[in-house]
Amino acid sequence: MEFTKMHGLGNDFIVVAGEQALPAGVDELAIKLCNRFFGIGADGLVYILPSEVADFKMRIINSDGSEAEQCGNAIRCVSKYVYDNGLTTKTSLTIETLGAGVQPVELELADGKVSRVTVDMGQPILNGLDVPTTIDANPVLGHTVTVDGRDFKFTAVSMGNPHCVIYVDDAVGFDLAAWGPKLEKHPLFPRKINVEFATVNTRDHVDMRVWERGAGPTLACGTGACATLVSSVLNGLTGRKATISLAGGDLLIDWNEENNRVYMTGPAAFVFTGTI
Repeated sequence: MEFTKMHGLGNDFIVVAGEQALPAGVDELAIKLCNRFFGIGADGLVYILPSEVADFKMRIINSDGSEAEQCGNAIRCVSKYVYDNGLTTKTSLTIETLGAGVQPVELELADGKVSRVTVDMGQPILNGLDVPTTIDANPVLGHTVTVDGRDFKFTAVSMGNPHCVIYVDDAVGFDLAAWGPKLEKHPLFPRKINVEFATVNTRDHVDMRVWERGAGPTLACGTGACATLVSSVLNGLTGRKATISLAGGDLLIDWNEENNRVYMTGPAAFVFTGTI
């Protein structure tokens, strides 16, 4: 199997193209290949597949073998891969995802290669039962979740996958390992949840760190950055366009007021190619 290692702001993936469908046993394969000590090492295994409704289809298997409905960093990597490897000459593409449907992407080029990608991430889902949570509210703002005697107030947002945004005094120094896994698997979240810890610096700049469902702490999460911006607007903390600073770098997020769609702009990068 030929593969390409890629990353979006340090959120890294093993990208495989040329298959017609996911192989049998892909969950076990992802666990094996994503292992950082005995495998290639990655946050997830990404397949670029044919699509009947878009230019390409993306399927993402997390490092624990579960499948993600969507991933903002992965879709930027897929977009760069297909253009830079000559699978398309179009700079306006559509990518089919499992949980967020068909998503349009716009490619920015530098010296004939993709330098940045803007993804139409769609409209945020704010109804608590649809995120999903067990909370019948729309939107879910300032709801309390309690773990190990500590109360956290959160906003629930789905960007095709579920997110729980929590505001803290210091997102950069927050202990992800202590609280992330407990919140991810809390009974309030029937399909588990991605957890974002955020600190608002100004109306157009937010620090965010993430515990990703099925992967643990990652250096970046594109859907999480989108969810954080949506949450911050709903809570009156930022404008509708802001830079979200992650451990691996910055994403520009814009929640368009006219069409209610969220746009994410950021880079993607090749690391190496190989055969196993």
